Amino acid sequence: MNIDLYIARRIFSAKENRNNLSHRIVNIALFGIVLGLIVLILSVAIVTGYKSEVGRKVIGFGSHLQIVNLDSNQSYETTPISQDQPFLNDLQKIEGIRHVQIFATKPGIIRTDDEIQAVVLKGIGPDFDWSFFEENKVEGSRFPVQDTIRSNQVWVSKQMADMLKLKLGDDLIMYFIHGTEIIPRQRKFQLTGIYKTSLDEFDRLFVLVDINHIRKLNNWKNDEVSGFEILVNNFKTLPVQEKAVHSLLLRNTVADGPVLQVESIREKYRHIFDWLGLLDMNVWVILTLMILVAGFNMVSSLLVVILERAQMIGILKAMGARNWSIRKVFLYFSVMLILKALALGNILGIGICLIQQYTHVLKLDPTTYYLEYIPINLTIWHLILLNLGTIFVTLLMLLLPSYFITKVSPEKIIRFE
Repeated sequence: MNIDLYIARRIFSAKENRNNLSHRIVNIALFGIVLGLIVLILSVAIVTGYKSEVGRKVIGFGSHLQIVNLDSNQSYETTPISQDQPFLNDLQKIEGIRHVQIFATKPGIIRTDDEIQAVVLKGIGPDFDWSFFEENKVEGSRFPVQDTIRSNQVWVSKQMADMLKLKLGDDLIMYFIHGTEIIPRQRKFQLTGIYKTSLDEFDRLFVLVDINHIRKLNNWKNDEVSGFEILVNNFKTLPVQEKAVHSLLLRNTVADGPVLQVESIREKYRHIFDWLGLLDMNVWVILTLMILVAGFNMVSSLLVVILERAQMIGILKAMGARNWSIRKVFLYFSVMLILKALALGNILGIGICLIQQYTHVLKLDPTTYYLEYIPINLTIWHLILLNLGTIFVTLLMLLLPSYFITKVSPEKIIRFE
């Protein structure tokens, strides 16, 4: 029988302690741990959820990786490459890559009776993955893309449609400048789909269109494209796939052919991902402060409990108990208090997360935060690490106040009492 644990359990469950001063102080400490854990759970869930949602939307417009002509120089007016590349079969066999699709871009201008808007046409082919735009679709249906027949249907964002006063089924006129031509080229399209991602930078820019229109506007051949978009299974392993694709391109470089480069979404939109990376610092600051506050609360409450139990400490020492054995009694007692607080904190924290995840009751301003509601991303590993970290740091801080037990003199304490 573990006598130290037995004594700690008796102290923890003793009813007569409820009228003591230490009981009130301990309750305050427990409230601090509960509140701190709720804040920790919400902070991690919200920040990871926010980063995941914003990153996923950016990737939806530009994919994880792009293979383009080196001469394109970050411009939407790109230098074409052939879509019949010798490395395509090996590219799709790289571990972690789930989809490869062709694309092309072309700057243009939409003009209506009252408004004018500069846009970028994103040409898509028959292999286009519609899942992202279907997920963010407001209304409409996808348009077919074939190799021989051009479709005049397009998708625009809700922000753009509202600004240009367009509705589903309307015709819109676009103008394009090609090369040194003075007179712009004109094309008529029909609006058959409206999407909304709340990413203002992208929603007011991109228009989905049949890639054959961009080929025609740029006087390209039927097999020429701006490049290839690559989607991977796991964003965390993106550098691995990027390195593999880069090596594949080097092995397939032709002396007289175009020089191809692979570009990561992190590099293309570095300003967004660097900003998202700064959020990690905020989480670490909150984690540190909350755990330290919880630890200091437990330190103060344990000191009060030790003072109230000074007579018991003196009697145990007089009976031959060692200092470390008595210290373990109070450490066991502290663990029981911490576990009680963590249980309540987990219930409340997870409950709030679930309510927000399924009801979206807490809203955001999409013009500022790119999202319409606070996102939640909480995994079992987050909970395990948060709880273990709180227990470890708090117990580490409790070793110091438990050391005061070694200073208790059984003779003085018993005589004083």
